[in-house]
Amino acid sequence: MTLRDVAIRAGVAVSTASLVFSGNRPVATSTADRVRAAAVELGYGGPDPMASSLRYGRSGVIAAVVERRILHAFRDPYVVSVLDGLSQVIGEMGCGLLLLPDATEGHGDPGPQVSRIAADAAVFMLCGDENNELATQFAARGVPIVGTGAPRGAGIVQVTADERAASRSLAELLRDLGHRKVGHVTMPLRWGGATGACTIAQVRASHFPDSRDRALGVRDVFPTAALVEAGEPDFDSGHAAAGLLLDARDRPTAIVAQSDLLAAGVVQAAVDRGLRVPEDLSVTGYDGVQLPWFGRSLTTIDQHPLDKGRTVGETVRALLAGEDVSDVTVPVTLRVGDTTGPAPASGAHRLTVDPAD
Repeated sequence: MTLRDVAIRAGVAVSTASLVFSGNRPVATSTADRVRAAAVELGYGGPDPMASSLRYGRSGVIAAVVERRILHAFRDPYVVSVLDGLSQVIGEMGCGLLLLPDATEGHGDPGPQVSRIAADAAVFMLCGDENNELATQFAARGVPIVGTGAPRGAGIVQVTADERAASRSLAELLRDLGHRKVGHVTMPLRWGGATGACTIAQVRASHFPDSRDRALGVRDVFPTAALVEAGEPDFDSGHAAAGLLLDARDRPTAIVAQSDLLAAGVVQAAVDRGLRVPEDLSVTGYDGVQLPWFGRSLTTIDQHPLDKGRTVGETVRALLAGEDVSDVTVPVTLRVGDTTGPAPASGAHRLTVDPAD
């Protein structure tokens, strides 16, 4: 059966039947119903997507690149929320979303299979490396690319927040609450790193812009804040990183964490040591996600991840429409919860800081 057979059975022009299946323009409900009924009667499943791709030069697929193991990525409600917003817009466009794990973590040869992926645009969703070989391959094929801070390069449109300013606002809040002894738990600064102390020189040398800029925002306010890099931006790494700070001889009165999951791990580490949050230790996060299992209201930067995902989708839509698209700075909100309070009257002494700082 062909589309022409369906059109003849429904008593409409082939172009009208085509519009019913493509959805490119509205068709009267009664006419559309006749076409669909005729298709069912004839056993017609719809136009060949490969033929449509060849005709219009589009695959109808948007690639969403995940630069981490799927296991780790989908434990993070921030990733899920951004992907949800993106998928809403992609669905409105009548396109499909291809989840593309980057097993090389951005710096290896993605392999020949990548060159065979038919995608109309590529979106890099996570806080990854500024340099990415997969992005280079997509760019060489003329595929429009949208990043959320990374990767970077000519022609890559960015949808991102002012990370440094947002992180600085969290540090200023703590300073105004009287805190002077502050620790900072960063997201990974490099691929394959482990949880451990790091220096400001390592922060500045990082090719992970989100981690780097958030750390610099904290250092703008607290120049001697002790730095600990988390191996993963998750609860367990936050718990381990906080332990390094809280078990030190001079523990901080506040810890700034670069994600809400890290911050939840920090809070648990404090509780495990008999500390009260926020009476003994103030904790801040970053992202603004819902953690229903956590039972606390984090002081955090709300990135409005669902809206951010939709903005990424709208940027893809504009690129595919041939519009002149510039980088987008999305708004964020400082949200004060119950994990921050005034610095304790008798706190720890100054934290030990790397001499290179």
